[in-house]
Amino acid sequence: MSDQLKIKLSIADRVYPLTINPSQEEGLRLATKKIEEMIKRFEKSYAVRDKQDVLAMCALQFAAQVEQKQIDKTNDKQEMEDKLEALNQLLQEHLS
Repeated sequence: MSDQLKIKLSIADRVYPLTINPSQEEGLRLATKKIEEMIKRFEKSYAVRDKQDVLAMCALQFAAQVEQKQIDKTNDKQEMEDKLEALNQLLQEHLS
């Protein structure tokens, strides 16, 4: 017995049938909603020739967000390591 779920998602006036794990449904539906909202914002703000241009801008926007989060995560990690090193140095000085 298969526990796969068949759903249909509509993005940019096209329907995409998918077979997914039930645990993926919420994330895919939320992502679809965000894409649709972003499409509407781009179409409202810019003179758009076709949906492909809008979808390319959406893809760029999402990819940039992912990359920025990775950069921020790396920076946070380095900052935390620096603080821990400084704290370790203080402890070493105190214990000496």
